[in-house]
Amino acid sequence: MTTAPNLSQEAHRRIIGMILEGALKPGDALQEAPLGEMLGMSRTPVREAIKRIESEGLAETSGRFIRVSRIGASEIEEIFFLRLALEPGCAQAAAKAPPPGLDAVERRIRDLMAQDTGADLADAQREADNSLHDLLALAGGNRTIQGALAALRHRTCVFDHTQVPDRFLKGCDEHLEIIAAVRSGDGALAADAMTRHLTHARDAILARLAEIQNQPEQP
Repeated sequence: MTTAPNLSQEAHRRIIGMILEGALKPGDALQEAPLGEMLGMSRTPVREAIKRIESEGLAETSGRFIRVSRIGASEIEEIFFLRLALEPGCAQAAAKAPPPGLDAVERRIRDLMAQDTGADLADAQREADNSLHDLLALAGGNRTIQGALAALRHRTCVFDHTQVPDRFLKGCDEHLEIIAAVRSGDGALAADAMTRHLTHARDAILARLAEIQNQPEQP
């Protein structure tokens, strides 16, 4: 039997798909009843999915409604410009004194790679990604940088394995490369590994957005 959290995750995945593919356009209201009827679900999982989508920045409250505010390529460029300016330095700083949490993060990533890539994997993928990037951002003791980077990642978290499936295992491998570089104590190597990882992630999201834009509009 499908649990309520799984229903909410399914509603979230399908509504995100409609936003990215243009079936729901910027300015469209996300209303529980019509979406529930469209998805064949009750209002509760749809309501939870809408709240999550709003928290992720793909919708915003406008008057009495929560309306779609689709992310664009220019915003992706800006987000990764900032991440590339900050995170390689964080990885380099972490290599000077590798944080003890690296072993636990590596185990989480390897466990993730062994799982089936179903829709319910998104939360585990996001948690593993946040664990590593937060750990490295905090290595220099700057919580302001860590908070800023967490907010930037949150803006692109919808581009998980359901949207860019080719990035799932590649991203995990890149995370392991970053961990190995940090452990080696080679700051330049760690910074380079982080730069490659962020560049590949950015390019994959931009390619996905370009693919969506070239698709025929959904009814």
